[in-house]
Amino acid sequence: MPADFQLTANVIDLFANTIAPATLHIADGRIRSIIPTGAPAPDPTLPYALPGFVDAHVHVESSLLIPAEFARLAVVHGTVATVSDPHEIGNVLGVAGVEFMLESGRQVPFKFCFGAPSCVPATPFETAGAEITAQDIEQLFQNPEIGYLAEMMNWPGVLNRDAGVMEKIQLAQRYNRPVDGHAPGLRGADAAQYASAGISTDHECFTAAEALDKLAVGMKILIREGSAARNFDALIELLPEHYEHLMFCSDDKHPDTLVLGHINQLVQRSVALGHDVLKVLRVACRNPVEHYRLPVGLLREGDPADFIVVDDLTDFQVRQTYLNGELVAENGQTRIASVPGREVNNFHAREVSAAEFQLPAPNHEQPETKNEIRVIECFDGQLITARHDVPARVENGLVVPDVAHDILKLTVVNRYHAAPPAVAFIQGFGLRRGALASSVGHDSHNITAVGCDDESIARAVNLVMEAKGGLAAVGANGEELLLPLPVAGLMSSQDGYRVAADYAAIDALSRELGSPLGAPFMTLSFMALLVIPSLKLSDKGLFDGEAFRFVEAVV
Repeated sequence: MPADFQLTANVIDLFANTIAPATLHIADGRIRSIIPTGAPAPDPTLPYALPGFVDAHVHVESSLLIPAEFARLAVVHGTVATVSDPHEIGNVLGVAGVEFMLESGRQVPFKFCFGAPSCVPATPFETAGAEITAQDIEQLFQNPEIGYLAEMMNWPGVLNRDAGVMEKIQLAQRYNRPVDGHAPGLRGADAAQYASAGISTDHECFTAAEALDKLAVGMKILIREGSAARNFDALIELLPEHYEHLMFCSDDKHPDTLVLGHINQLVQRSVALGHDVLKVLRVACRNPVEHYRLPVGLLREGDPADFIVVDDLTDFQVRQTYLNGELVAENGQTRIASVPGREVNNFHAREVSAAEFQLPAPNHEQPETKNEIRVIECFDGQLITARHDVPARVENGLVVPDVAHDILKLTVVNRYHAAPPAVAFIQGFGLRRGALASSVGHDSHNITAVGCDDESIARAVNLVMEAKGGLAAVGANGEELLLPLPVAGLMSSQDGYRVAADYAAIDALSRELGSPLGAPFMTLSFMALLVIPSLKLSDKGLFDGEAFRFVEAVV
């Protein structure tokens, strides 16, 4: 049981909207009393006590860390809770994967709220490792630790009132759980139709106009700033008028950036832009606790003693983080001990050859016939892609990458059973040599690779195969790095700071190979995410996310 103690600080009350000196009395893990000192204004000699930060939507798996390790890093930045969608491990292991996340989260003093994944598999156009049915979701809802129905990515199914989709939403309503949304680009009447089904949030808005449409029909908007998808700049000006209906989230956060900061960075940036600090903290602390009914204290008498102490309301440098009255981080150091995790997986490893990634050119024996290829264009900081049709570069009857014009080969290799790789072309990765490969490939987590030549691609994929999961970078001059991810091919159970350092090293090699992207491996992981338009690649082929059908790589 945490020790009883007292703390005098400038206490932030997000209900009375006040900041005033007071003494907190903490006993048995709760705030027993808050006694004002009587001073009429904040005391500049005192630190500030405020509710802890909450990440309102995150896939813990994308940190490459099991939940227990994620928590060790997050508390250093004042995060006390997350609303966590275990959709990624659900696609690999089904309900057993969700149960693994719950098990790992229970081992540390941190408040995880896990959801029941609503779309496993995400689409019928890819091969996943498991299925989570409506019956499974009802079983998960028997557990009070499952706090909501996780993001409903099948927005066409919602708009068309598909029976299977509606059954899952109705189960959430029956069990009094909120329903998270995922509807990139949905506007106007479509947004209204989507919300009317019972969808309460969306974290996929990439313009303020889209967010306003969804706010108008009663949805809460999550301002996302992760390692790959960044929408803070586009949405933060909504805060002054709509702060009661906004939350902050990271969605996907790689370990190297989690070491540097979390929701605290969004709070700092918001205040630096001139936004009212009490409104910003409402977004960062109070709104997610109330929307998801989290068992997280908000610095009121009787609440669990979940709060943080910061030096000032400018930099938000975290002095201390408390959970249920226990000091879990202090002065940049975690106080949560590392806990070993089980290694669970679903992986069929096989060796691949360079020849498997060759793409024959149709009509290559007829020189008067010119082939074109459909090229995926990826963008730094975005999940959406564009499509370009460009002349194919053909050598010896094969369509090959055009490295000089940044047209590289992209492939997805089935990791659940032996099957021919799907092959396409992509622009925006900027590699000048070598290849990258990863078993983190949203949403089904097959092996996704990008490279300048078939030999490098095969070597990178084989490194991942041999490890039964991981990230690999291969240079044309013999450089090789592998970050093993033996937990479901998604996570490591090693010390989080060590994983962050190893990730930083492999990320640095990807830049040496030429990539200008802010997070090359994170961007690579989304090139198989079919539910985000416009052109993506699954293990079954090139997919047009707007027409919702397969198309040929060679036009």
